[in-house]
Formats: sequence, structure tokens, C-alpha cells
Amino acid sequence: MTVADRTFEAIIFDWDGTAVPDRAADAEPVRSRVEALSQAGVDVAVVSGTHVSNIDGQLRARPAGPGRLYLCLNRGSEVFAVDEQGPQLVWRRTATPEEDARLDRAAALTIARLAATGLMAVLVSQRLNRRKIDLIPEPEWADPPKARLAELLDAVTERLRSHNIPNLGAAVELARDAAREAGLDDARVTSDAKHVEIGLTDKSDSARWVLDDLWRRGIGPGLVLIAGDEFGSMGGVTGSDAWMLIPEASRSFAVSVGQEPEGVPPGVLHVSGGPAVFVALLDDQLSRRECKRVPAVDEDPAWTLAIDGEVPELERVHESLLTLADGNFGTRGSREEDGEASDPLVVAQGIYSNPTGGLPALLPAPSWSDLTIEMAQPVKQRRVLDLRTGVLLRESASAAGSLRTFRFSSLANPGVMGLRAEGPAETLDAKPDLAPLSIAANSGGIAAATWTTSRTLDSRSTVERLARYLANPHQLPTVEEVVHGSQGLRERGFDRILAAHRAAWASRWADAQISIEGDPEAQLAARFGLFHLMASVADIGEAAVGARGLSGLAYLGHVFWDAEVFVLPVLAATHPTAARAMLEYRIRRLPAAQAAAAASGLCGARFPWESAGDGTDVTPRSARNHDGLLVAIPTGEYEEHITADVAWAAWHYAQWSGDSQFLSGPGRSLIAETARYWTSRVRHDSSGSAHLDGVEGPDEYHVPVDDNAFTNVMARWNLRRAAELAMRDGQAAPGEEIASWRKIADALVDGYDPTTGRYEQFAGFFKLEPLVIADFAPPPVAADVLLGPGRVAGAQIIKQADVLMLHHLIPDEVAPGSLLPNLSFYGPRTAHGSSLSPAIQAGLLARAGQPDDALPLLRLALRIDLDDLTGSTAGGLHLATFGGVWQALAYGFLGLWPAANGLTIHPQLPGEWTALEMTVRFAGQRVSVRAEPDAVTICAGAPVPVCLGGGSAVEVGPAPVQFKRKADAWERVTP
Repeated sequence: MTVADRTFEAIIFDWDGTAVPDRAADAEPVRSRVEALSQAGVDVAVVSGTHVSNIDGQLRARPAGPGRLYLCLNRGSEVFAVDEQGPQLVWRRTATPEEDARLDRAAALTIARLAATGLMAVLVSQRLNRRKIDLIPEPEWADPPKARLAELLDAVTERLRSHNIPNLGAAVELARDAAREAGLDDARVTSDAKHVEIGLTDKSDSARWVLDDLWRRGIGPGLVLIAGDEFGSMGGVTGSDAWMLIPEASRSFAVSVGQEPEGVPPGVLHVSGGPAVFVALLDDQLSRRECKRVPAVDEDPAWTLAIDGEVPELERVHESLLTLADGNFGTRGSREEDGEASDPLVVAQGIYSNPTGGLPALLPAPSWSDLTIEMAQPVKQRRVLDLRTGVLLRESASAAGSLRTFRFSSLANPGVMGLRAEGPAETLDAKPDLAPLSIAANSGGIAAATWTTSRTLDSRSTVERLARYLANPHQLPTVEEVVHGSQGLRERGFDRILAAHRAAWASRWADAQISIEGDPEAQLAARFGLFHLMASVADIGEAAVGARGLSGLAYLGHVFWDAEVFVLPVLAATHPTAARAMLEYRIRRLPAAQAAAAASGLCGARFPWESAGDGTDVTPRSARNHDGLLVAIPTGEYEEHITADVAWAAWHYAQWSGDSQFLSGPGRSLIAETARYWTSRVRHDSSGSAHLDGVEGPDEYHVPVDDNAFTNVMARWNLRRAAELAMRDGQAAPGEEIASWRKIADALVDGYDPTTGRYEQFAGFFKLEPLVIADFAPPPVAADVLLGPGRVAGAQIIKQADVLMLHHLIPDEVAPGSLLPNLSFYGPRTAHGSSLSPAIQAGLLARAGQPDDALPLLRLALRIDLDDLTGSTAGGLHLATFGGVWQALAYGFLGLWPAANGLTIHPQLPGEWTALEMTVRFAGQRVSVRAEPDAVTICAGAPVPVCLGGGSAVEVGPAPVQFKRKADAWERVTP
């Protein structure tokens, strides 16, 4: 029997009356289906108020998996996991002695008050977490069958009325009042028509436990079927199965197979028919699995991006937004049949090629998702990207029927992709498989193959495809490697691979949660950006993270400072192995950076502005501007701050992760070699001051300049960290070199004026034409296009945060109290002509105590790609902007920062937000921080030191600790 055109991943159901008519019935029909569902990968949970011996003795299922079977029993007090060895207790809620005493008092009060009405009531059982009171002792009703329930209810109601109790609901409310008086404000009071039970748990706790377990494995409530037979009320008492309809189950599909004499609650489908119909529902789900029907998506509006309709001029933008990636391979969200407006692409991270002799670019790989789809103009088209589980669902409808496709790129098995499709036979067909092949790149290459099965039944076709890709930046993978690795893959099958993929994403999000209460649009946009950022970085080997990640070929996939300054901090704080892989990319190209410095007659290592496969500079020397004129690109020659940026990233990773071995090993070389570059790069004047001439800062509207504050202070920071690290390691560098590093760091000019609190962006900046961008256009705006490059070069208009980046990256290196003066001066002069800029300034405004002023800039950054604000999203997503948004939220609004004495926290929330909650990893532990306007709650997997609002460090562990704001300080209010 089909009640929903949906394939569920989990089924939660009541036992008595739903699965079996009574306790004496043969449960074999349910047992065989439960075991088959488990084998198909479906999770099953039985919910009942009775004991494990009763349910397991009747069901006797012994599933072999991979789907799990849970028995959630004893009114929500116990959970048993069942496998081939039988049930094993996995969770139990045990009352404390104080709670037991309160339950006794509540039962005594209830009995006394019932007796006062003339009704005889006695305590008939005292079970785990509950007390059961028999309203009308009559032996023949000891275990009434479901068929007699209405008759029993009528008899009990009549008896209650004869004792001045209007109905069963009134008796339950009387017991609830007694529980509250006994100190059990959250007592669960239920009735089965003969008894009233007062307990600490009920079926809602069973449902909550199961849904939480499913959520941790990537199965949201929209993928869950809840079945029962008593959802509607009876005699004024809420139906026992209605307790499973908790808020967390709001998107679940609920169906009643019972009689429901008073109807069912809204959202519950009533089909009646009892256990026979329930078994038919299980058969329908088994049939869908056997026929390889397209899976469903849990369309949680807080986690899904939906694109409705078809707009050809926006198709390439949408393809970027809907990209699926696994850290190694990315597939744009093109429709399976492509089309004229489409730009399909599959790329592998770090695999570059330039067969025509031009600049190296990411090597396009053959597509794995192509299908033959011949559909008339659809009357409806919808694509849904589920950010929480990394899957893409497409639904199209036309006169010929409906077409659905579903695909994913496995986070659990990078390089493995899955696709399912279903539609009318005349509309859908599978293209020939991609035969195993290898494609060579400049170094290394890609190997790939696909395996497809299809069938047609009742004029409806289904297609299932698995793909396997291998990539290696140093050695070409062979066809034999792909084929050999696919054997186990195909044995596991689509459903198991998908389940592992969902679980991997759930695990990743558990360390990177973002919740913005009061601003659901900002929350979804922040999660969208973080999803794509996490999907774009490998966590094994080396990770070459280009400016557009794995979503497009803009900037040819080259690696910029974006990787170290914008992307890496997010991963250092949420998934350190990926941050470490990014640093490994730089470590393996340190020899190329050393060669670049030597070629200029300098020491140490100079990292290139744009990098690709071998670590040499691949910055283009010229490009066409908006007028089609060829203009020079000076960044490769002058934008040297990237050398210090790489050192900063290495240090920042260690601060978050606590990986001290990294700084003692390969990380030390990055920091020392970059410091050596600055020692040979500086110019000393007659007064002993040190200068860096002919450079370009992040601004990029003014080039070349001397003594750019960002470059100089980053170099100074680099030199000081190298000296500190050398001393920590027992003078791993010669003593005279350490002294030289410190001396040059102290001598570097930084343009700071203590009378104004401002840093001069570069020598002579304050003498330029004093313009502010608002006099010409509201930012963001390309000021060099609007005003012309000549005028902009002579004006105090800047492209993006420059001096302000110092306060963002190295707040301890700038003058105390200088943030506000520089925000006030440079903020109005910033055109935000780069997508990197708005989020950084937003974070700094929040840090400076101006969170409401920060919101417009944060929202601008949040919508960069979702609204294609730069007109360039078709070429790929702005990965660095996503990193900047995360940093604005974490470092700015929440005030997180990793320090030697602990994780510092100093929240500044805008008035529109009721709470901001983020989860990070610090010193190897998961730490959750929830900030409300006047309260902060923190918990960690194991004790870690935290410093709130500049106060002294305190240890916080698994038990949540809350702080309340008291004037300008924070006071701990929980132990």
C-alpha cells in the first residue's frame, strides 16, 4: 500500500494495535519485514510502554544490518539495540532517589484526591520512572484487546462521571496537578482508559532519542515514517501515539492505521486497517528499495537551498550554487542532459594542465552524471540542494509525467559518486558508461569510470549509476587502479554508500554548527557558504585550494592568499586535518619558494601570488579590462605579503589545533624561511629604520607603494614568531639570526601615528586626494572603473580592507585602542571592490562593539553568490567570501580567538539576533558556544580553558557552564 511517494530511511512505529493486534498474535509478518528492511539499510524503531521481554519475545527479529533495529520501551525509559545476538541495552533513564520520592508523593496525592470523590483507586505498579494507578479495579480488564477499547472507554467514562469526575481527561489533569505539587513540573501523565500513569518519561522521549540518533547519522525527520494507531484523543485524553509527534518530528510523515473514533491531529494521515495495512506499508518501502527508486530529501528550510523554475540566463550561476564536492572532486550542478545554457564541469583538486602552452588551469575530467532526457517543456522544475547531507534532488514535471534525479559526491569515500533517476520510459534513458580511462595532466592526472544499471517497469524507467575517480598530482593513476577499487564499491551498493556519505556530513557539521536565531535568512546563507567551503578541501595528503574551490574555472583554479587567510582559519577551527592538508601544499612547494627568492638575489622563501601545480608563480602579466583594453597585472611582482600570510596560517593552525609537533617540524621551516626572506628584503635607512619598498597591499588600487602597513606589520609579526619559535625549540636557528630577526622586526616602520591612533596605509597615503566612496556611489563598487584607475591611484579610495586586515589577523601586533580610529577613517574610504572585503569589515565592526552597523556588510557578504552580486558566480563560487563570513561570525560577533591561555570569547550581538551559536574544535576538543544578549553558555567534550570577556581563564567541560553579563563583566552563574 502506498501512502506517500517517498522512500523513507527510517520507520518508527507503535507495537500494540499497529504492528500486531494483541500480545498473543503471531508477529512473523512484521519480523520478516523488519529484517528485510534492515538488510536494505532502513533503520527501524519499535516504541512501546512495556518491557523488552514482551516485545522481543513476540517480535524475535534478529537483523544483520546495515539498518539498525531499536526497541524503545518502558514508556521512554529504555532503548535496546537488536542485532543477530539479540537485544542489548544502549540507554536508560534512571530516576534519582529524590525523583523516586516525588513520584511516590504524586501517586499518593492522586489516589487521595480520587478517593475524595468516592472513586476507588489503587497503586498497582511501581516501575522504572513511573507509578501506575488503577482507576477501577476489575480483573476482566487486565489486558483489554484493542477491539474492546471503545467499549472499555465508555464504561470507564460512565464510572468516572458517577464519582463527580467529568471524563478521563479530568482524571489525568488531576494527576498532573498532583505531580506538580510533588515537585515534578515536567511529569508525563498518560492514561490507557483503565489506568493513570505518572512518570518521568513517555513515548516522546523514545521518539526524541531515535530522532537524535538518526540526526547524528544524517537522517533528518523528513526521511522518517512514524506509524501508530492512537494519534487522536479518546475521552479527553491525548492519544498515546501522539506523544511521538514531538516538534523535532515536524517534517516526518505520520500515518495512523487505527480506528481513531475522534479523528487524528493535523498532519497525520488516517488510513485505518490495523496491522495488515501497516505490513503493506512496510512492503511498499521494500518494493521501492528493490526497484531503486529515487531517495527523498529532508526539505528543512534551515538546511536546503531550493531553485524553482528555469531561467536560462541564470543557469550557469545556478550550476555553481548547486555544485557537489567531496574535498577532492567537484561536479557543477548542471542538469543531467546539459543544454545550451549549461556549463557542466568535473574537476579534481590540484590537477593542472596547460596543453596549449598557456597558464596552467584545473584539468576538466569526463562527466559521470550525463543522462539522455527528452522532455517537453516542463511545467514545473525544482532543484533542491540539501546542505546538511550534500545531496542534490531534481524534480521536473511535464505532460509526459514526472522526472526525478538524485546525486551525491561521497564525503566518506572521496572520488565515489552516485546517481539515481526515474521517469517515463519515453523520457529517460541512460547514456553509455564511461569506460575506464586515464587523463594525463602536467604532473599526475585523473582516472575514472562509471557503472550503470537500468530497468523499465510499467512504462517507468529507473537508472542507477556509481562512479569512481582517482586523482594524483604527482603520478598518473591507472585504469587498473580504478577498476580494482570499484569491485568492493559495487558490492556495497548505492544505499550503503549514500548512508556513509550522509553520516560523514553529519559528523562534519557536528564540529561546525552555526545557528543564528532571529535571522533565518542569514543562518541559511552562512550554512550555504560553510557547506561549500568544507566540501572544497581534501583532508588527506595536500590540498591546493583555488579561489573558486571546485565549482568553476575562474582564476584557472590557482591558489592565492585567499586559501591561507580566508579559508584555512575556518578549517583549523572545525576540521584541522583539512587545514593541515592545505599547509602540506605549501610545505611541498617550499623549494620552489626558496628558488624564487634566490632568483631575485634574496634569502629564504618567497611564495608566489598565484600558485598551481609546481609552486612557481603563474600570475598572468596582463588581461583585458572591461573596455577590452590590455592592461598589466602587477600583483605577481609586488603583492609579497602572501609570504607572511603563509607563515600566519601555519601559526594559526597550531593555535587552534594544539598541534605543537607541527611547529617543531615542517611548520617551523615555513615560518623560518619566510622570516629569512624579509631579512634580506628590507632596506635600512641612515637612521636604522627598516623599509619594504615597491610592494602592493591588499588594496590593489595603489601599486607599487613603499612601506605598506599591512605588508610591513605582517613581516614584523613573521620575524617575531620565527624568533619565538627558534627560542622555544632551543635555538634551532643560530643565535645571531634570532637577534637579527628581532632587531629588524623592531626597526620596520609601520606608519602608526599615536596622536590619531591611525596607521598610514602606505608612505604618502594621507597626502592623496581625500575622497570617500559614498560621494560617488554606494559600495560595493569597482571604483577604478567608476572613477578611472588614474584618479583612484591618486585618491584615498581603497579597494578592500588593508590596514584593517592587520586588526583582523594580528590584533595583538597592532597598537592598543587603534581599531576604532582606523575603522572610522578607512571604512568610509573602502569601495569593497573585492568580494573579500565586506565580511572582514563586518567582523571588525562587531569586535569594536558596533554589531548593528556590521549587519549590512555581513549581509552583503552572505549574498555575494546567492544573488550573484559581482556578476561572476557563473565562473565559480567565492570561497574566500565564505571563509570571511565564518570569521566575521566567529571572530567578530562571537568574539572567539585561539590563544595560548585558552579560547577567548567576547560576544557582540546585533539587536535583531536573539542568539548566535557556533561549534568549533579547540585543542582537540569540540567546544560549543551559545551567546544571547546577556548570557553565554559553553560546553566542551573535555575540559578546556576559556576566557570570557577578557577575564581570567576557567575550565569548561561537558556540563554546560553559563555566564551572565554584569555591566562590563561576565559572571559565572552555573557551577
